[in-house]
Amino acid sequence: MIFTPYQPSERIAPYIEAIFHYKDFVPDHSIERVVPTGHVFIIFELDGFERHTFDNQTLKPNATYTRAWVCGMHRNHISISAHENSEMFVIQFKPHGSYPFLHVTADMLNELIVPAHEVMDESLYELRDAMIQAEDTADKFALAEQWLLGRFDEEKLPPSEIPEFIAKLQAEPVDSLNALIEAYPASQKSLIDQFKKYVGLTPKYYQRILRFNDLLKRIQNKDRVSWSDIAYECGYFDQSHFIKEFRHFSGFNPGEYICRDYNKEEPNFFPLDRQQ
Repeated sequence: MIFTPYQPSERIAPYIEAIFHYKDFVPDHSIERVVPTGHVFIIFELDGFERHTFDNQTLKPNATYTRAWVCGMHRNHISISAHENSEMFVIQFKPHGSYPFLHVTADMLNELIVPAHEVMDESLYELRDAMIQAEDTADKFALAEQWLLGRFDEEKLPPSEIPEFIAKLQAEPVDSLNALIEAYPASQKSLIDQFKKYVGLTPKYYQRILRFNDLLKRIQNKDRVSWSDIAYECGYFDQSHFIKEFRHFSGFNPGEYICRDYNKEEPNFFPLDRQQ
């Protein structure tokens, strides 16, 4: 697979987590589970393949996506299709960064994966067509940058306290939430309202996502895992609480997760039907 990241310009970089283009992806599976990371995405297929989401229990297809779509904040895992020889272009917003570009508050996109035209006009489809015509990856990035700059509305930026709060929480995802709430310059209700508007989730739920992703990083590529130690390090109340959270966000219990060697995979993508 050819994977190429892009660093956006200084003006919009504070609101963009990542922009990347990949092609010639040849997976050994057709369905993969995605763990929530606390981001909103714009996703383009550049290969003409239909993408699908699946029911997490039955793994039967429940929706189809083509051209370009927007993926909002998700509270737990989703199951999506993987395709051979695929080519994709992805814009991943920082947790507080989607509203100035999509012009839709983050909470309006919660739990949704929707065709681009349901969020905005046809401009994302036009951008996708232009990127297909641009053979050079650098030209695709230039087109995306131009589109983002054209959409950027500074009047929809969050107050500075929100990204500052998020940055502090990301630095210490285990047990800093209460202290950060107490230090916030406005009321707790104001914080929650602003968080829902710009992030889509409450601070507490967002912290749960951060903590679970921190847990996955702690156990990645480890041959042996002491679940009791991990649960304690990550601030879970007890073993039952830990297992419940693990299953909620991943769909697996911790033992099954290790048995399938998912801690040897990318931390947020797990193949569900790997070909032997």
